[in-house]
Amino acid sequence: MNRFMAGGTFSLPKPRPNGPPYFSRNQIAAALHQVAILLELQGANVFRLRSYQNASRTIGSITEDLGELVATKKIFDIKGIGKGLGSAISQSISEGKWPEDWIDLHNKTPPGLIEMLGIPGLGPKRIKIMNEELGVDSIAALKQAAGENAIAGLKGFGAKSQQKMLDGIELLARFRSRRRLDIGLMYGEAFEQKIAAIDGVVKAQLAGSARRRKETIGDLDIVVGVLDADKEKVSKAILGLPGIADVKGAGDSKISLILDTSIFDGGFSLGHIDNNVMEAIGGDDYEQLESGGTIDAQVRLVTPEVFPFTLAYFTGSKEHNIVMRQRAIDRGLRLSEFGLIPEAEAGDLKGMAAAHLSLPAADEAEIYRHLELDWVPPELREDTGEIAAATDKVLPRLIAPADVKGVLHNHTTLSDGDATLAQMADAARNIGWNWLGISDHSQSLKVANGASPEDLLAQGKQVKQYNAAWADEGIEFRLLHGSESDILEDGKLDYTDEVLAQLDYVVASVHAMTKWKNRDEVTNTEDLMRAIDHPATKVLGHPTGRILQGRDGYEIDMFAIIEHMAEHNKEGRLKAVELNASPYRLDLDWRLCKYAKTNNVPVVINPDAHSVRGLGDFAYGVMAARKGWLEAGDTLNSLSLEEITARLL
Repeated sequence: MNRFMAGGTFSLPKPRPNGPPYFSRNQIAAALHQVAILLELQGANVFRLRSYQNASRTIGSITEDLGELVATKKIFDIKGIGKGLGSAISQSISEGKWPEDWIDLHNKTPPGLIEMLGIPGLGPKRIKIMNEELGVDSIAALKQAAGENAIAGLKGFGAKSQQKMLDGIELLARFRSRRRLDIGLMYGEAFEQKIAAIDGVVKAQLAGSARRRKETIGDLDIVVGVLDADKEKVSKAILGLPGIADVKGAGDSKISLILDTSIFDGGFSLGHIDNNVMEAIGGDDYEQLESGGTIDAQVRLVTPEVFPFTLAYFTGSKEHNIVMRQRAIDRGLRLSEFGLIPEAEAGDLKGMAAAHLSLPAADEAEIYRHLELDWVPPELREDTGEIAAATDKVLPRLIAPADVKGVLHNHTTLSDGDATLAQMADAARNIGWNWLGISDHSQSLKVANGASPEDLLAQGKQVKQYNAAWADEGIEFRLLHGSESDILEDGKLDYTDEVLAQLDYVVASVHAMTKWKNRDEVTNTEDLMRAIDHPATKVLGHPTGRILQGRDGYEIDMFAIIEHMAEHNKEGRLKAVELNASPYRLDLDWRLCKYAKTNNVPVVINPDAHSVRGLGDFAYGVMAARKGWLEAGDTLNSLSLEEITARLL
């Protein structure tokens, strides 16, 4: 069990309103673990400390119903629980009250010390030492002490430990502010599905920035349609769902919660992450944060008649809603989360009191029709021209996952992938793709086991053998053989022209981030243009080098880059810009996708997969592409096998 709830609070969970049992097995285990940590901070007897640690592990691993164990008093028969802890657990489960000494322990521990527990790699023992020796009682004080080099001088610490703490503070700050799209959707979709299965729920749908597919998400908004007669029943059922770490508030129409990773029925796993990305986001510390992570969620309970209006309102964005409300005002209407209400009829009535006066809307599309607009897909609701397009009926037909026939940027065991050529091909065929590009790292990228020229060309021969076998069997699937070539000094590629000429394509990418981040925008932009100019370069890979919540990209004029690529395409030379679909990157940024589209520069959505599972990341790229106004025809991914082969020539 993780020692903290990243992104949440270090406090005793609130009881469920529909108990007993008032607390879940996970909540009891978490509370025991928290008490153990607080005891260690206070220098408590080691045997008492271990009893809580062991009890936490025991409760967290049992499969029996905890409420039943308490009711039958079998809780006292469990090894490692004992009479004292058994009584405390029984009281909590049956009465919804935590033991007074547990509450006192939380209240008497300085909040700053508890806050420091969230720093990766920093345990209660070291916090206690720094507090006693240096008076460090908060993250701010810790940062100051490290800045003064005071921590490095403590016995058993040193300069490396001091720097690791500073890195941990930075990582925690990034982590707690927002969550990446993939993580947010994992929580949101799991919670949505559980709510939708509750008896009495007419409809449940994720809203907010998650529905708009923002690259990072602050919290979750879920709108639930339910009859008034069923509201109380549904509310209690929601509060009883697994995965709720804490209840921040529960009213008639709104429930505020903190969710943790126990919401995932199949467990929580990040999967394979390539080393470059892993290093940028914090390495093992990041994995620790995610596995012990939490996310805030707001559930809004509304009647089915109000549901479309509430869904639209809490989907946002704020800027989109402002334009929509003004459009309603111009037509003598009042648009809110409660309805689209004629102003003349509403008078002083507001909120639900006026909802019965609303124009009817069975879904969001009807709201837009009332305002003489085509329905705007949630991804486009950012006030970036979507209202004008909806007025003129020229909204794009956004790309969908089914439009994707293949991707170009993927890795195998030849470099730093964990799947063979055959395994990646089989996975792509199972997805339903017609082609798959393999582009292992080039020779200079030693950290990623970059392929030697000889090994790369040998892989090409293997690709030809596979393709010939599929052709003989009448299978319409082919591998395309490329390389992700490092962009070297002065924009040069990483192999000789003789080697490059034997490839189907090159994805030209920057990996020497330290060097590129220490240079000016003009130099970086010019070197990228030189790499793009090489005849072998067909794709510019992860063009800015950013890692979401990990690092900013290097300085570069992407508008000039796109315009430069546009000139090549005008003259019949394919130059595509990558939308790297890894949820850690989503690079090209969605805001620039529209600019590429306007300049007729093809976008290619690539998962940059380093595993079979990684191929599935293309879905996040499709989400970003949709947000960037891209249609199927704006991408290379929609091309048939014959078409992509012809374009790469």
